[in-house]
This record gives sequence, C-alpha cells and structure tokens, in this order.
Amino acid sequence: MHDLTQCVHHPSVPHDGFASLSVATYRASTIVFDSAESYAERHQRGLTGYSYGLYGTPTSRTLEAQITRLHGGAGTALLPSGQAAITGIMLSILRPGDRVLIPSSVYPPVLAFCQNYLAELGIEHSVYDPLCGSGIEPLLDAKTKLVWVESPGSTSLEVQDLPAIAAAAHQAGALVGCDNTWASPLICKPLALGADFVVEALTKYAGGHSDLLLGSVTAADDASDTNLKAWLRTMGIGVSPDDCSLALRGIETMGVRLAHVGRIALDIARKLSHSPAVQRILHPALPHHPGHTVFMRDFKASSGLFSVELKPQVSPFLHQSLKRLRCFAIGASWGGTHSLLAPITLAARNGAATSSSQSYLRISIGLEDPDDLWDDLNTIFHQLERELQEPSVNTTIA
Repeated sequence: MHDLTQCVHHPSVPHDGFASLSVATYRASTIVFDSAESYAERHQRGLTGYSYGLYGTPTSRTLEAQITRLHGGAGTALLPSGQAAITGIMLSILRPGDRVLIPSSVYPPVLAFCQNYLAELGIEHSVYDPLCGSGIEPLLDAKTKLVWVESPGSTSLEVQDLPAIAAAAHQAGALVGCDNTWASPLICKPLALGADFVVEALTKYAGGHSDLLLGSVTAADDASDTNLKAWLRTMGIGVSPDDCSLALRGIETMGVRLAHVGRIALDIARKLSHSPAVQRILHPALPHHPGHTVFMRDFKASSGLFSVELKPQVSPFLHQSLKRLRCFAIGASWGGTHSLLAPITLAARNGAATSSSQSYLRISIGLEDPDDLWDDLNTIFHQLERELQEPSVNTTIA
C-alpha cells in the first residue's frame, strides 16, 4: 500500500481490554456498507438503523435513548435548538386550515413563528390564558389540531394545569405539546401528565455550560415518534455528534446542578421579596405565585430561574444599576454554570398591544458562591431603592 493510500485508510487496532465511562463521539457523513447488496437495501434498515450520518450515529442515538428513558416516552428526536424542536412539531403536524392554541406566556419566538410563518401557510393560531386549565374547552373546535403548553411560562412563569388542558384537548381530538425546559425531566415529566410531546431546550440545563445549541422532542407513542423522524429526514434536519457528546456529558451532572441552583434561587427569591423596589417575585415555589398549587402537585422541586417584576418608578434606573455587576453576566439563555441576568420589558400580552408595560429582571442562578451572588444583587437593589426614595433631579415628569 502506497503512502497516500495509508494516509487515507486507518489501521485497525484491537479494542480488547478497553472500556471507557464516556460515550464515544462518532462523526460521520458516510456510513460504509459490507457489500453492494447491503447498500442497495439500506432503506430497509428503517428509522432506527444506520444508513447516513445525517440520520444519526451511535452518539446521537445514545442521547436520544437517555432522554427517552428520563421522560418515559416512546422515542426522542434531536434538533438544532429548542425553538427548532417546537417548530418541528408544529410543521410536522399542522396543515392549512388547522389551528394551534398557544398560551400568552409562550416563548416570544413561538408567537412570532405563528404570526409570521404559519399564518402564511393558512394555519391559524389562537392565544389563551395560561391559567385557564379546563377552561380551555370553549376554544377547542374541529380545526384545533395542537394545543401548546409552556409551564412555567416564559419570564412570567405561570404554571399551567397540564392534566386538565390535556384532557380537554384529547376529548376534542387535539394533540398536546409541552415545553419543559424550565424544569427538565428531573423535576417534571409532562408525558405522565397527559402531553403527547415534550420539548427540552438541551441548550439549557442538559448542556449546562453555555456552549451548546440543541433541542429534543420526546413522543409519547411510536406513531408520533416515527412521524416526526420521517419529517426530519425529509427536511434534511440533523444534529452534530459533537453537540450530542456535550449534552451527554452535561446530563451526568444535571441532577446535582439543578438541586444546587434550585435551592439557592429560592432562597434569593425570598430575600428579594422584601425589597421596596420589587413589585412582585415570580417564582413557582412561592405561595402567591400564579399556579402555585399546580406546581406543588406536578413538580418535584425548583430550578434556578425566576423573575423579579420591578416597580414602575425604578424601571428607568435598572440599566444603570447593572453596570455594578461583578459575578452576574448579562445575557440571553440560562441553565449554565455562570449566573445570568436579563432585563426584560413585556409590552404586550395575549398577542395584542397594551397601554402599559412591565419591567422584569430575569435571574438565572449558576454555580458561584451564593454569598457573592447575593452581594451582587444587593448592590443592584440598594441602588434601585435609593432611586425610589430620592428620585433623580434629572427625572422629567410628563
């Protein structure tokens, strides 16, 4: 064999005696076959067989199997992001003339997708009150094919009564999908509560290190899993085995990370509730929170994300106060080792403009020392409290 050929063809080495605790990262576009006959029959291998790298390698299949087992589902499909997982469900199910119901607390890009993309396909959407529970029944009709749930909701974190919503939806012949990213399968299992699909943005707690973009859809039955995976193949959507490897590593520590950040976040939320600058704390584990009773029934614990609604008088000073941060970073996403803050203004609910807006500070707790995190937040809120007591002379009253 000449040198150039030896450069291309790797030598075979024995694997006897080698055992690793980590999952190997198999990178492949081409899958090699033993014979021409085997290649000709590759489509007979089905959705679980190996025929092309886009459709999966042992690395991605291991991640799929692990998430499926955690959720108690029939199968899991992987997509490039959490948003891709949500839109993938909708596009694989909905047809022109159908309708999807989404809660007003949904992740904003989902609402934008319904307004700007599905509408052009002739697919309608209606926005519902996330706290309606079984009261969703009047919104269900023959056109409604999918009810979307996000619990807790984006930023405002309302907890939805998934069993009641699922029962009403199924009675009307509609499927139910649930975004479970806030909780992960370690805190809540939506399939056991009646959902047909559950989405995880693996970017968050599964990845755990703010360096990964990945989403998953776990289906409750084989038919739904097969339908989604067939759609993904048709669309040419796949994921990187390297990203899957990072998620597999992150999942190994997800339990201890969630337990830690959940405890710290709840403690900080309780402390911040005493600040005069706070209108209200939005944390599902607190008794006053919208949907708290449902949370205590359906969730095992808390995660590390919550929001603070600020009093209108201090909102103009929030951005200036955040310049004093030492531990927290300002950024989108959450669920990693670094604590994050995101200033958010909600100027519209239920898909329609309102006359006023609310200012929120979304807080994601990471793995820094809790005392350092509290000192950081104390600095911010003391500054806001001073502005509340002594309004700036530069403030103009309209």
